[in-house]
Amino acid sequence: MTATEQGGARAKRIAALGFGYLEQPKRSVQQCNLCGGSAFTVLTHRDRYGYPAMAVGCSRCGLVFLDPVMTGEAYARFYAETYRPLVSAYHGRTIDARSIQQEQREYAQERGDLLDPYLTGCGHRTLLDIGGSTGVVAHALAHRFSLRATVVDPAPLETAEANDLGIETIEGLVETVDFGDRCFDVVLLCQTVDHLLDIGSTLRRVRRLMASKGLLFVDIVDFRAAYLRNWSIDEAVKVDHPYYLTESTMVAYLRRAGFDVVRTDCASDHLHVGYVARPSDPASGLPSTDEVRALRREIRFVQNAPRS
Repeated sequence: MTATEQGGARAKRIAALGFGYLEQPKRSVQQCNLCGGSAFTVLTHRDRYGYPAMAVGCSRCGLVFLDPVMTGEAYARFYAETYRPLVSAYHGRTIDARSIQQEQREYAQERGDLLDPYLTGCGHRTLLDIGGSTGVVAHALAHRFSLRATVVDPAPLETAEANDLGIETIEGLVETVDFGDRCFDVVLLCQTVDHLLDIGSTLRRVRRLMASKGLLFVDIVDFRAAYLRNWSIDEAVKVDHPYYLTESTMVAYLRRAGFDVVRTDCASDHLHVGYVARPSDPASGLPSTDEVRALRREIRFVQNAPRS
C-alpha cells in the first residue's frame, strides 16, 4: 500500500468514528497560560487526525496551544467515548485499556529506575498519579517503593482496570477533583501534562498538595522533537493535546509553580522529556526573546522546506 493509500485508509477509519469536532463546545483563549500574554500567531489550521484544530504560539514566551480549545465538559466526554478509538483509528490497530498495559509496564520499569535514587529509603508513603490511566504505572511504583497509590483519570474504562489492581481511583479531571485536606509525598504526571486544560493552575495545585519534602515527576511530548521527527507541524498537533511544550516552556512552568528541577531525562523514544523536581519557592523567568524567535523561524522552515 502506498503512502497515499495508507493516508486514505486512515482518513476513512477516523471518519467512521463520527466524532464531530466542529460541533464540540469550545472557548477562545484570551491569555497565554504561561506568561499571560495576549498576542498569538496562528501556526497551523489542522491536526494530525484531519480535524480543523487551530494551534497558535504566544509571541511573548513561545508556548503553543489550541485556540479555540474544547471545554472541560467536552474533553470529559471525549476521553470517555472517543479518545482510545480515535488513537486506534489513527494507528490502524486496537489501542485500549487492555492493550496498552504491556507498554505501561515497560514505561513503569524505566521511570522506576529513573526515580530510584530519589525514592528508595526516603520514607515516602503516598503517591498521586494524575492521568494515571489503568493504574499499571502507579501500581508498579507503589509496590517498588512501598507507597499507597491514588489514581485520577477521566476515562471510566481505564479507572476500572486500576480498581482491579486494588488502587484507589478518582474518576474525573484533576482540575475539578476535590482532594480536601489530603497531602501526597510523590506526584506523577506521566504523559499527561500536555492533556491538561490549565497547566499553570494544575502545577500550582500540585505544589500545594505535596509534602514539603515531596517529589514530582512530569514528562512532556517535546513539540520540537515531534515536528522535526515528522517534518510536519500538522502531524505534531492533535486535538487531545491542548498544549505543545518545549524544554524551555516546561522548565519555566515548573519554576513559576514552585519546583526546582533536579534531573532531566530524554527518554529512549527520543520524543518524551521527563523532569524530576522538588518543591521550592516560585521563581520568575520565561524563555528568552531569542529562543522564541528561533522557535518561530524553525517552525516556518519546517512548514515551507521542499519535500523530497
